[in-house]
Amino acid sequence: MSEEARLREDICRMARSIFDRGLTGGSSGNISALLSDGRLLVTPTGSSFGTLDPARLSLFDPQGRLIGGDKPTKEMPLHLAFYETRPVKTGAVVHLHSCHSVALSMLPEVDPDNMLPPLTAYSIMKLGKVKLLPYFIPGDPAMGDAIRGLAGKRSAVMLANHGPVVAGKDLEAAVYAVEELEETAKLALLTHGRKPKVLTDAQVGEIVRSFDVEWD
Repeated sequence: MSEEARLREDICRMARSIFDRGLTGGSSGNISALLSDGRLLVTPTGSSFGTLDPARLSLFDPQGRLIGGDKPTKEMPLHLAFYETRPVKTGAVVHLHSCHSVALSMLPEVDPDNMLPPLTAYSIMKLGKVKLLPYFIPGDPAMGDAIRGLAGKRSAVMLANHGPVVAGKDLEAAVYAVEELEETAKLALLTHGRKPKVLTDAQVGEIVRSFDVEWD
């Protein structure tokens, strides 16, 4: 199986897993992933993660021109901003409309510079600090500009009242990281108002040093 055929299958397989577990529903969410020659595979607009067809994924050439497949997601500005600002560290981008992370983004006390409380080591290891961005109408190119404004310092952002966008070194890394974001948001909501025992600054610092976490 060629690299492209394998990646097409992997995108659809992982998207189906995300859909089956209720992490994004209907025709929401989108995934993109790079091939080694610089071409980009993207889930099409209006498609469901539960029924993706590998042959119909949108295909872009290295210059950003659509050369095959269906019309791509309207959220392309989100994806392209990560590839442009984190070119060495980004091999895939995943955007979901996951319930708990969206709910957490609506709480007024959430820190916009780091929306996830330090509840577990794994959210820090996989995500670093998650920037909460303001609300944008879906498809607004300004979303991409907001990510570019972070100058490549964050691998994960949360669009207020919308959903998370996470970049990873490859498809698996991006999927696992966005799943960790959703699980941590769920923990935050479950413990909200109960004064949970969070990790101390010293414990967070040890994780950052031990696992070379981006923490700017």
